[in-house]
Amino acid sequence: MKQHEVAGKVKKTKGKVKEAVGILSGNKKMEREGSLQRAQGAIEEGLGKARRQVGKALTDLGNAIKA
Repeated sequence: MKQHEVAGKVKKTKGKVKEAVGILSGNKKMEREGSLQRAQGAIEEGLGKARRQVGKALTDLGNAIKA
């Protein structure tokens, strides 16, 4: 796993926790912040996966050209 994927997963998990605490405590601001953080984490994780897949495709293409 690459750095962006890990960072995204961490941010997403923190957001889930913050959102849950906001729901349980009735703190709408914390709930919204957690929801936003969770979404940002999911986006960062997805970008990390996409970057990894593009890198793999380029490596595979380079190997195919060499052969």
